Amino acid sequence: MPPNARTPRARWIEAGLAALARGGPDAVRVEVLAASIGVTKGGFYGYFDGRPELLAELLDEWERRCTDDIIERVEAESPDPAERIRRAGQLTFSDDLHRIDLAIREWARHDPAVAERLRRIDNARMDFLRAMFGSYLADPDEVEARCTLAFALAIGRHFIAADHPGRTKREAVELAGEFLLRKRI
Repeated sequence: MPPNARTPRARWIEAGLAALARGGPDAVRVEVLAASIGVTKGGFYGYFDGRPELLAELLDEWERRCTDDIIERVEAESPDPAERIRRAGQLTFSDDLHRIDLAIREWARHDPAVAERLRRIDNARMDFLRAMFGSYLADPDEVEARCTLAFALAIGRHFIAADHPGRTKREAVELAGEFLLRKRI
């Protein structure tokens, strides 16, 4: 490594998110991250005061990627509310972000501060869904039911172990999603 060259802060965050997705917050260890990046741990302290600051940064990055950036992106891509919901689900719960999301959900079960943050982010996601479904459904009960079912499907689809006769699991999930997105005739 040339003199004065530093491992970019973003590499530490990426390595931290990967560790978090693999093994939760206990897997986010400075020594392990340094080894995975191929550097010494000394560079870490040029960016972070310690592991708690890194963990907070990981939560910030997850929030930005899975909420703020995605909502901004889908709003720019399509004016159609159903397409925005579909696209937000595809992006938010892509395999890489979904693994991080699940790790944070598990972490939140044991850490009240993380649980509060997760609640805030889930509320932002639900508010987005309510606005989208509410733009073409008049019944507030139906809006809330569809939002809840769509959100539960997005988060829980990986936990479903059932067979879907005549369909792959992906086809069954897509069918459920399309059913939820239907506009009333």
